[in-house]
Amino acid sequence: MFRIALAAFVTFSSCAVLAQNSQVDTLADKIESDVISWRHHLHQYPELSNREFKTAEYIATYLRSLGLEVQTGVAKTGVVAVLDSGRPGPVVALRADMDGLPVPEENDLPWRSEEVGEYNGNEVPVMHACGHDTHMAMLMGAAGILTDMKDKLSGKVKFIFQPAEEGAPPGEKGGAEIMVKEGVLENPKVDVIFGLHISANNDVGTVSYNPGGTMAAVDPFKIVIHGKQAHGAYPWKSVDPITTAAQMIMSLQTIVSRELKIIDDAAVVTVGSIHGGNRSNIIPNEVELVGTIRTLNHKAREHVYEAMARKVKGIADSMGATAELTLPLDYNYPITYNDPSLTAEMLPTVERVAGKENTILAKPVTGAEDFSFYQEKVPGLFMWLGGKPLDVPAEDSPAHHTPEFYVDDSGMKLGVRVLTNLTLDYMDTHSSNAQ
Repeated sequence: MFRIALAAFVTFSSCAVLAQNSQVDTLADKIESDVISWRHHLHQYPELSNREFKTAEYIATYLRSLGLEVQTGVAKTGVVAVLDSGRPGPVVALRADMDGLPVPEENDLPWRSEEVGEYNGNEVPVMHACGHDTHMAMLMGAAGILTDMKDKLSGKVKFIFQPAEEGAPPGEKGGAEIMVKEGVLENPKVDVIFGLHISANNDVGTVSYNPGGTMAAVDPFKIVIHGKQAHGAYPWKSVDPITTAAQMIMSLQTIVSRELKIIDDAAVVTVGSIHGGNRSNIIPNEVELVGTIRTLNHKAREHVYEAMARKVKGIADSMGATAELTLPLDYNYPITYNDPSLTAEMLPTVERVAGKENTILAKPVTGAEDFSFYQEKVPGLFMWLGGKPLDVPAEDSPAHHTPEFYVDDSGMKLGVRVLTNLTLDYMDTHSSNAQ
């Protein structure tokens, strides 16, 4: 009797899931043209970090039309909306970023950007060169569908439209870190958060994921080396900060190549800027190095911090110089860490929606994402959504943050379906009514 009852319940549950999937697919088909239209508008009128005023107004107007509780001005220009089902259950957060980049668009599109903004005191062209326009449009689409399916929800959905993912302007704060500090994960308290990033390198119709560290922590640093100035013809009278800098740069590379177990602890130490001296025949007093560290787990990050300080001091001492290490420099992002248990729990949802053959276990990348600030506080899952047209070879697809960057509209419907189904399935499993 028990087996018969269990089989009947499993059959009922399976039918309920299929019916729910079918409803999501129907609504996604219906809203796709709106999602594309929103994406084109947002792409045509991008705004820089912490300056997303018209973008925020555009999004908030739509969310209010759905009858949602909408808050604006979060972390300066962010928009947060809450959908309350009226039934007990978890709070699921979905996040999209809003800002464009100071990049001139070189695509021949009817909805190409001609906008300009101010960056570092200069007028610059502005473009959505990383796909944030698609992220906003997909989240608006998911908000529309979930509102239509309110009777299927148990709990609340928090839609987070975040400014300044690309980094706040010099002298300002912004992005996910500030949203968290301002309480975006509270009132109501978020239980879990999901996010997608469009990829110009992955085929439309695919979703890529990685449990654990999926994108790197980013830690900028600055080293100022103080020596003793002398004539270039008499180097023995100097304490040469340039040769000290050269030794320091080479030694820093051995942190990764000789101190980390690279098969487990992938990391990057890059010196991206050197400033010192102004004439061929003068050894200067001072040299400044600026760079970035990327790590994918906490153990490696802690080791690089310790090794940086040790090497900078040791080499400076050995050369008779002094050095000041500032680490982190002006900002830093934690590791974008996909909670392994959450990833395993939600993987069947992604495979069902995208197809197992289109759900790809990917390697982590050393780029960074401030979605990581949410994941420090609550379990989160962040995945890559394919945006590359199928007829374009991967090697010919323009890179992110370039004037030619392009992703295809057809990839967004899958993103809407993934966000919607992740929310529904998580609620079904974690609500007080779950069997």
